[in-house]
Amino acid sequence: MSFLRRRSATPAGPDFDVLAMDPGDWPGNLGAGLLPAPDGTCQGVFLRYDLFGGRGPAMIIGNLPEGSPARDVPEGEVPFEVGQLLLALENDEEVTVVSTEDVPVMQGDNLLIVRRVKLSESRISCVQFDRSDNVLVTIAAWDRPITDDLYALLKPLPAELFQQG
Repeated sequence: MSFLRRRSATPAGPDFDVLAMDPGDWPGNLGAGLLPAPDGTCQGVFLRYDLFGGRGPAMIIGNLPEGSPARDVPEGEVPFEVGQLLLALENDEEVTVVSTEDVPVMQGDNLLIVRRVKLSESRISCVQFDRSDNVLVTIAAWDRPITDDLYALLKPLPAELFQQG
């Protein structure tokens, strides 16, 4: 999994590769958000995919490196990306984690341990997995199941996508 590595040169965005779906592969709009730390370092990136340009958010994919405060959620509370999805949907219902289950998934020649997060809001699907560089990837989808073939669509996005210019 050589693409799951830390980059040596630091761009004006995250200092890690962001694993997500290529915006060209999605039939709607893509928005990206950076989570800055007080010292200016990037504490995470989340990408919001809107289905068919403006009909509402369908999916949020987050990449949170080790040490990111957004990874520290109390027991039973939803992952950061689920909270972002609820905000984007303007849904203020209280949603909690009901259970989690670790599921092995083959990704090419690599074994991926995917944590399926079951939530009290059944219209939200959520999965998480750790990359080889200790970046936590979380996928939260609205009203769509997350199937194993989705992982084949994930790839590192070019650093230029996150540079300010």
